Amino acid sequence: MSAREKAQVLDEPGIDRALTRIAHEILERSEGTPGLALVGIRTRGVSLARRIAEKLEAIEGVKVPVGTLDITLYRDDLGDLAEQPVLRETEIPFPVTGRTVVLVDDVLYTGRTIRAALDAIMDLGRPRQIQLAVLIDRGHRELPIRPDYVGKNLPTARRETVQVLLREHDGTDRVVIQEPAP
Repeated sequence: MSAREKAQVLDEPGIDRALTRIAHEILERSEGTPGLALVGIRTRGVSLARRIAEKLEAIEGVKVPVGTLDITLYRDDLGDLAEQPVLRETEIPFPVTGRTVVLVDDVLYTGRTIRAALDAIMDLGRPRQIQLAVLIDRGHRELPIRPDYVGKNLPTARRETVQVLLREHDGTDRVVIQEPAP
């Protein structure tokens, strides 16, 4: 099924402002950077986590560690996938035990991706706290998961999709709502 763009909801400056605000909120809630780490969920969550880490470093002058999480084997629909899942590397070059880990993803929808990410993180250790930062919260939760930091709340219809385009992957920064083509 093809989709057509219905509306652009964030442009490059809008994404940058949202990430700057998220970085400030993380610092305020965490009371600085000691013990803080960011873990991006593949694929675009990793790029967003790196951008937030850059903003944290610019504000505090301290480099915050960033990890990459692949949740493929933790998905609850793994058996439903028709094709062989593509596994990518999880790279978390720091211990998660005792840290405040901020999971970062591009879009929060049903909550199932985050549930899988929580399982994956817990298999690596016992963080002091896990928080969630998302660029877009589009609602329609199926699990009791709520983000701590949100770039933009974006109520959508279930038939619509939210596409986050980032320059690292797509050559441009923008967030668009798509709907099925007529």
